[in-house]
Amino acid sequence: MPSSTFERYGGFSAVSRVVMTFYELVLDSDEVGHHFDDIDMPRLIDHQTKFISSLMGGPSAMSDDRLKAVHQTVPITDADFDEIGKLLAEAMAKHGMSEGDISQVVASVESKRPLIVNRATA
Repeated sequence: MPSSTFERYGGFSAVSRVVMTFYELVLDSDEVGHHFDDIDMPRLIDHQTKFISSLMGGPSAMSDDRLKAVHQTVPITDADFDEIGKLLAEAMAKHGMSEGDISQVVASVESKRPLIVNRATA
């Protein structure tokens, strides 16, 4: 019997599908899409798949120090972070994740807010 959320939903391939849907929503967002204008999306999708997988109980992806360092050059506000969390929850729901599991992943992402948000206003 699978022991983690990561395993229950099918591992990297399932998380990758969620992340692809997530970035479709993000890129269409008027609030946060602009942050991704000049980003290497295949590379980012790979990193994000590993990150979300780790939050779901999969293999460890990135240290907190590295997470903070990679976000320091991007002006991310609390409102941006909130929008990203909403879009991630929407993507997970589209892929059939339960409300409880979505809440757990969103709470794990929320715990990383101090490492990612670096601007008081947009």
